[in-house]
Amino acid sequence: MEKERTSGEVERPEQAVAALPIVNPVTEKAEPPKATFHPAVYVATWISLSSSVIIFNKWILDSAKFQFPVFLTTWHLLFATLMTQIMARTTNMLDSRKSVPMTGRIYLRAIVPIGLFFSLSLICGNITYLYLSVAFIQMLKATTPVAVLLATWSLGVAPPNFKTLGNVSFIVVGVVIASFGEIKFVLIGVLFQLGGIVFEAIRLVMVQRLLSSAEFKMDPLVSLYYFAPACAAMNGMVCLFWEIPKMSMYDIWNVGVFTLLANAVVAFLLNVSVVLLIGKTSSLVYTLCGVLKDILLVVASMVIFGDPVSALQIFGYSIALAGLVYYKLGGDKLKEYYSLAGRQWAEYGQTRPIARRIVVIGGIVLVLMLLLGGFGNHLPSGYNPNNLAQNTFNTFVGDKVTPHGG
Repeated sequence: MEKERTSGEVERPEQAVAALPIVNPVTEKAEPPKATFHPAVYVATWISLSSSVIIFNKWILDSAKFQFPVFLTTWHLLFATLMTQIMARTTNMLDSRKSVPMTGRIYLRAIVPIGLFFSLSLICGNITYLYLSVAFIQMLKATTPVAVLLATWSLGVAPPNFKTLGNVSFIVVGVVIASFGEIKFVLIGVLFQLGGIVFEAIRLVMVQRLLSSAEFKMDPLVSLYYFAPACAAMNGMVCLFWEIPKMSMYDIWNVGVFTLLANAVVAFLLNVSVVLLIGKTSSLVYTLCGVLKDILLVVASMVIFGDPVSALQIFGYSIALAGLVYYKLGGDKLKEYYSLAGRQWAEYGQTRPIARRIVVIGGIVLVLMLLLGGFGNHLPSGYNPNNLAQNTFNTFVGDKVTPHGG
């Protein structure tokens, strides 16, 4: 009987077959997560820098008697041009500019016109500091969304929507009430501020039209990289014929070279913080941060510069801010966020009761400061807010600047 031959190979199950590694296991190790800051850090940084720029500009132009707003704007833009050029060559924060198909023709037809309105808005904004208080300026700025909406319709970017117009009407009503309550109302200052708002609205709509093409997507820092040189050149021409003939080196030395340098650095860091804030948070956070910043600026204006704020202004500004939040977020979103915030606030109170009490007390103190400042409108005898500003800045600057009387 013939024996049946069998193969010595044993059939192996498919799952037992080991696949050859396609990468080196040593290099496949997961990288440790990069250390990042809590979003609250970016929020606090942006609010601090944004408020600091406004208060710093007001102090230089008004308290320090450096009444050359176009020169200050030109200096900011020259510094921004220098810094963005350095960052483009030494960091990767501006690498996204390489995907923008920028040519000389596009620069002249798109960037330069936008830069023109950007320059006009900056000039008008800085001139306003010579006439109006920081608190009243912030109240007037609440009308910016209204101006942007009207500019969008006027330039044909979007069709008119009267329901939306009705929503933003609360902002207008609130600002009008606040204007009636303004104690130091100066018409020329209001006109300059409104002009700056109109120019800024046109600029934003033109930027919206430019960015409607996917290939022209730019973050604020890349936009500054392209716009700053054109704006600096245009502002420089205006400054050369308008302010330079009236200036002398004494004006520079009086306010302090270091002061002007620090002012430009803070203004530039604000643009960097905007990029980080947008990248790390949501549009909701950005909107609410803007409202919080405006409120804090009103309080800072009262404390640092002694600007009187009436109860009627507080009432009108509250209406404007409520209308602003409603316009940007919408009714449905507000209800959703309100219920979500209520749940998170309750959970926060259970996990951190002491911190919650501190937040509540801080909010009450802030409201009381606004109400007392609004109803009082009187300061203690001998109080000079400019001395406070002078002493604060001289602590860091070391230059003796004589402010005007309070």
